[in-house]
Amino acid sequence: MEEWPSMRPRVLVVDDEEPIRKIVSFQLEKAGYEVAACADGEEALRLVAESEPDLILLDVMMPNLDGYEVCKRLKSNYQTSHIPIIMVTAKSELENRLQGFEDGANDYITKPFAITELLVRVKNVLQWSQLQRQANPLTGLPGNISIEREIERRFQSNGNFSFMYADIDNFKAFNDYYGYSRGDAAIKITADLLVEVVKEKGNPDDFVGHIGGDDFVVVTTPDKSDLIAREITRNFDESITRLFDQEDIERGYVEVVNRKGTVDKFPLLTMTVAIVSNENGSIAHMARLSDIASELKRYGKTLEGSVVVKERRKEGHAAPVGRAEDE
Repeated sequence: MEEWPSMRPRVLVVDDEEPIRKIVSFQLEKAGYEVAACADGEEALRLVAESEPDLILLDVMMPNLDGYEVCKRLKSNYQTSHIPIIMVTAKSELENRLQGFEDGANDYITKPFAITELLVRVKNVLQWSQLQRQANPLTGLPGNISIEREIERRFQSNGNFSFMYADIDNFKAFNDYYGYSRGDAAIKITADLLVEVVKEKGNPDDFVGHIGGDDFVVVTTPDKSDLIAREITRNFDESITRLFDQEDIERGYVEVVNRKGTVDKFPLLTMTVAIVSNENGSIAHMARLSDIASELKRYGKTLEGSVVVKERRKEGHAAPVGRAEDE
């Protein structure tokens, strides 16, 4: 089979009625999608295996292998289970729709349908699927691609915004000492409290993302950033202690055996939040924003406890200010 072009979303249309296949394929191509089509379930499984589509429009009633069975097989295979499927059927009864959903279908459309409705459903399911692929599997928060798009959107809007880089201090030592399960719990606690704080103290369109590991970002407005950052560090200090054994809390550190066989002492988990504000268009691109945030984060990690560090503009230079409480 000819390879899919790389830039356009790829849709596989599976329907045993040739007129419907042709009309739907034409309208999808006209809307900017790359389209392949076939008339039966067996052929659909082969095409999916050969060249993975981004979405499948799957007719229910087909000879030999019907849509329900095709859907069930695709969703039970880990290599194809992530591909979204819109079932297409002439049957509108609830039990027919439920069967498709039980087999793993993502959406349903009933014949006869308006092309406008079909295009909206295709667009929505593809957007949902893209967000699912980009989300961090542990926290469910948007990942790097979504983070970059959000920052670019803020730059293009020419509005003032603050970029906040939140990082857990001493996480590797904690992970080595307590194990991956408790390390994952620390990441999840952090993600949940970030979302909750931003929801309570921020703006409706603020953004929370997960770069990976113990690194997170928050995008808000400059007037909200200090309050959000302080609340994040306060909540982190209150929440994270439940992951430590009592003897470690009383001692104030954990002991980790290094590669040389000697014991290193590491402080308990704390949080560093670096704030970079783009007020008055002072920063023009993502690379500069990231460089300043990384510089501030490194500085923050030299301080004790959970801290907020913030860039100050003076003669074009960024200057860290240390703890938020000291401002």
